[in-house]
Amino acid sequence: MQILPPPSEQVSVDVARALAEDLGSGDVTAALLPDIADNAYLLCKEDAVVCGRPWFDACHRALDPEVRIEWRVAEGARVARGTVLATLQGRARALVSAERASLNFLQTLSGTATTTAAYVEAVRGTGATILDTRKTLPGLRLAQKYAVRVGGGANHRIGLYDAVMLKENHVRAAGSLTGAIRAARAMHPTLPLIVEVETLAQLREALDAGCERILIDDFDPATRREAVAIASGAPYARRIPLEVSGGVDLAGVRAIAEDGVDCISIGGLTKHVHAIDLSLKLGPPPTA
Repeated sequence: MQILPPPSEQVSVDVARALAEDLGSGDVTAALLPDIADNAYLLCKEDAVVCGRPWFDACHRALDPEVRIEWRVAEGARVARGTVLATLQGRARALVSAERASLNFLQTLSGTATTTAAYVEAVRGTGATILDTRKTLPGLRLAQKYAVRVGGGANHRIGLYDAVMLKENHVRAAGSLTGAIRAARAMHPTLPLIVEVETLAQLREALDAGCERILIDDFDPATRREAVAIASGAPYARRIPLEVSGGVDLAGVRAIAEDGVDCISIGGLTKHVHAIDLSLKLGPPPTA
């Protein structure tokens, strides 16, 4: 799997912030250790999709530019419980000081990638795409959205600046859905336009007015299937993708996908983070 790396400048900013909050004026505990060359190994204690190597590496290199990190698995690899992910060679104090920040990044991003991969697997063969949302951990949005891609999902809008999303407040202010769409196109002609609809009548109105995606939020299964039939039939011919959001869980995502929608956005990919259990131990890795 080919994964575009995250922006190096964003990784540097994230790591600098994490190390500053953890180290403060200095690691008083690591100072008790002799500052000698040492080895360490990174152990994964549960099944996971590995994600966050750039942040892990940057944490250690920020404190020891000469550290050697040898990864045994690729970014995005599925690993089993008990896998040694990497070995490190560097200064003992730096290895210990960078440990928590580096593991925090790796466990969080691997958690997001692992959860995303489970949803992607659940809808495999349906044609539906799993999307994230803006429900991310503050300060880690780009990192978590990267992790979603590593897990096989795709990104929704990054923030409030890169796509227009019309909801009921905009319709109310404009007097109609068509009026809101026209106003959005006039003000932001180059940005993607996503329109949330609450009824089948609004769905037809959005299909007639045109946009890049239609969000059918909180439709029951029968109404959702009818919406798919309308968008697929004449004269629309499935030109505008349909997205489902809200109340989606792993147990029910397959049924939603099988109704024929194009996209399913899930806040829990980045909001309900199950951090992967990892540890970094000084010494050589176990041989058995």
